[in-house]
Amino acid sequence: MTTKPRILGITLARGGSKSVPHKNIRPILGVPLIAYTIRAALASQYLTRYIISTDDPEIRDTAIRYGADAPFLRPAEFSTDTASSVSALQHAVSWVEKEENSKYDYIIEMMCTNPLKTTGDIDSCIQKLVETGADSVIAVHKLDDHHPIRIKKIVDDLIVDFCLPEVPEMRRQDLKPDAYIRSGSIYALSRKHLMEENRRFGSKHSRPYILPPERAINVDTEIDFLIAEKILEKAASGT
Repeated sequence: MTTKPRILGITLARGGSKSVPHKNIRPILGVPLIAYTIRAALASQYLTRYIISTDDPEIRDTAIRYGADAPFLRPAEFSTDTASSVSALQHAVSWVEKEENSKYDYIIEMMCTNPLKTTGDIDSCIQKLVETGADSVIAVHKLDDHHPIRIKKIVDDLIVDFCLPEVPEMRRQDLKPDAYIRSGSIYALSRKHLMEENRRFGSKHSRPYILPPERAINVDTEIDFLIAEKILEKAASGT
């Protein structure tokens, strides 16, 4: 990038996780889940400012211990099970811009549920967002065995194609076109897209950043924690 846009990085870390209580600060290999995202974000060459938005004092204190800034506790209305990520992000942006008398060009949400993403992933999303002029750049990963052609529903105890007819005995490598899903990792947004259009993804001007399968995970269950731990353990050992 030849210019120097102002970029606000945000990680949302609500305290009320139901699937795994307090999962955002649960240790993986002795390090809180949220700390992996904090470390990757703080090493970015593009972020102007990086904050944690949480309603939980323990998460706030943990984030601060690992070098992040958590300048406020998120109000309860933006921290319920039904509150949207868009509203929580908008609250964080509004708070920072008002209280710090600042204005940002781009907002980058880095979800702490993916401890495998790298600083390179974050910076690549930012580069693509700025250089293409897209509304948003979203981290996605490719579906193989879970391709839409293979998805079924059950109607009256019968297996029915969900949306596309499956060709019998089709090999995985022959599934076309390639299908992708949001990875739950990085959302890079123009300020206008978030604050004026009230969107986080889904416009016609949204572009992909394809995460490799070895870094595509969304930790939301006990099994996800085990998988993430094994991958990080393997990476740490160099095997």
